[in-house]
Amino acid sequence: MAVELAPELLEILACPNCHGPLAVDHERDELVCQTPDCGLAYPVRDQIPVLLIDEARRPGAGDEA
Repeated sequence: MAVELAPELLEILACPNCHGPLAVDHERDELVCQTPDCGLAYPVRDQIPVLLIDEARRPGAGDEA
């Protein structure tokens, strides 16, 4: 299921870890922090972003497809 968040919502969402901007990764159904030093990826479940640091995927982790 493709992530479909309202543009207005995406504008106000921020990474809970570093407060950087988030972008949608449609291939993985995640919101990914755009700050180079952070880069955490947060899952989107049933069109609801799960913005919990404990639920985030670290950059480079689980990249084997």
